[in-house]
Amino acid sequence: MSFLSVYESHFTKYLTQTQFEAFRILLWLLTVHKQVKIERLAACFPLPILYESRRKHIQRFLLLSAFTIPIFWFPVIKAIIDKEFKVASRLIITIDRTQWKEKNIFVVAVIWKKRALPIHWILLEKKGASNLSEQQALIQPVLCLLREYELVILGDREFHSVKLAYWLKQKSKKQKLFFAFRQKQGTNHTKNDEDYQTFSQLGMKPGMKLFLTGVSVTKNKGFGNFNVGAYWKRKYKGKQEKEPWFILTNLDSLSEVLKVYRARAGIEAMFKDCKTGGYNLEGSKANNKRLNSLILLIAIAYTATSLRGKTFRHTNQAKYIARLTEKSRSARRHSHFWIGLYGSLWIHAWEFCSEFISIMINNNPQKLNNYKKGLQAMSIIDNAS
Repeated sequence: MSFLSVYESHFTKYLTQTQFEAFRILLWLLTVHKQVKIERLAACFPLPILYESRRKHIQRFLLLSAFTIPIFWFPVIKAIIDKEFKVASRLIITIDRTQWKEKNIFVVAVIWKKRALPIHWILLEKKGASNLSEQQALIQPVLCLLREYELVILGDREFHSVKLAYWLKQKSKKQKLFFAFRQKQGTNHTKNDEDYQTFSQLGMKPGMKLFLTGVSVTKNKGFGNFNVGAYWKRKYKGKQEKEPWFILTNLDSLSEVLKVYRARAGIEAMFKDCKTGGYNLEGSKANNKRLNSLILLIAIAYTATSLRGKTFRHTNQAKYIARLTEKSRSARRHSHFWIGLYGSLWIHAWEFCSEFISIMINNNPQKLNNYKKGLQAMSIIDNAS
């Protein structure tokens, strides 16, 4: 059963039948053409009207009042999380910001299968880093949405502020909530009212690990104590990390801190998928309202595609879509998103070229059994799409 079929009753609560069909077509175009420029979408939108009318039709569609994250997306992503994770289990939530040309987008996502699924995002009306109020505005709705779960919130050095950590520490009194935020080397810290020193003065060397407990971070008073995990990865395969990690946390062990923080790379992979790797979002020149709607469509398309890829793997059809392993690689070659995306494209190519493919099959009768197996795989993939 396809993603849209599963959640059709939700989407059709807010869209008319005509709007839902336009929604379906736009998701299909995102998958096939991997492009979010309105001009490109209009050029391919298969409605038999003038190009300019198609362009305006898409522009009006992207301004629909239904396209708000809490109404249109939160119930869907919550249902997906409930299905993919055990209720009350631990979720690793990561926050990050990406600059897509002049657009500054702040995102919170849940780590899933070494990737991330987007939950919430806001467009910042400025360049550069977010402030505390913007961080709270992004995170607070997610805390409410996922209140049944134990959450670990991750952030890189942009989110080193002890104010954010203290805010989450206060929240953790009412909700199972942990955090791990990487700190800058020049951050001051002290323990038991000793003299302040920076993290860079701890004398870390490649291969070293430290775990400091009950540490006061920054010279500003009133934030209480935290734990700090310090780790400098040793040289591996000729590569050496330039500096160690210093991670502010309320987790209780270094091994736990390092395990969850390494998962943060999933959101960087998601950003790549949504940019050059998948939908070329950085090419969009839409205004903020339309851009937010385009990001919403991408979030739906990306999540649906990733879930399809998972299904293709579990039904043992991924081998028809990609080379799954290499002798020189220990990790799997392609993500669920990649498998889902190109599995769908394989089916679309078959539908377009079926007449030519039939000729090729008929001209190679000795391979008929292999073709039958492949056609059966196509049928399974198509039904899952």
